[in-house]
Amino acid sequence: MGWISRFITAVAFLAVGVIFSPETLGSKSNTLTTYLKLAHLLTFSTAFGAALWVTFIGGIIMFKNLPRHQFGNLQSKMFPAYFSLVVACCAVSLASFGYLHPWKTSSTSERYQLGFLLSAFAFNLTNLFVFTPMTIEMMKQRHKVERENSIGEEVGWSKNVEVAKSNPKLAAMNKKFGMIHGLSSLANIMSFGSLAIHSWYLASKIDL
Repeated sequence: MGWISRFITAVAFLAVGVIFSPETLGSKSNTLTTYLKLAHLLTFSTAFGAALWVTFIGGIIMFKNLPRHQFGNLQSKMFPAYFSLVVACCAVSLASFGYLHPWKTSSTSERYQLGFLLSAFAFNLTNLFVFTPMTIEMMKQRHKVERENSIGEEVGWSKNVEVAKSNPKLAAMNKKFGMIHGLSSLANIMSFGSLAIHSWYLASKIDL
């Protein structure tokens, strides 16, 4: 199914949702408020779902089944797109929640939630513009050195550590890459944690 077909399908389902919405069936509510709640729910769930998949599922599957350099090159294409998506979703989610809960009139709990959403946005923004470009550039340099030593095509494991024992240049690269990648991973986990905390807040507000 092409992108146009997928988009049309999504719009069709959204239209069906509007048709069967409380407003259409006669229930009185603020339409703008409903749209903002919908925007918040959709963007938050997209950000949370993407973070869950990339952090705990997709990356692990790819690492265990792809040659290491191929895995790294794929990640270098995926992560900018992933962080761009999550940044955009967090921005809309934060803006809609902030509009629905103005700081001056919001409760302490609501202010905390604004803080968590802002944190998720900031962590992903940092990853998008700081850590990810640095990680990709360092990865490319390390791949070049590894190819010179005929390693990098292993699947699910690495000869890197063994070779680095007798290659100071590769050892230094490993140390720098590990530090940058570690900071990127920490920022990603902190963002996921912030979104997870907000999911608990939303669950407490849902009336099923």
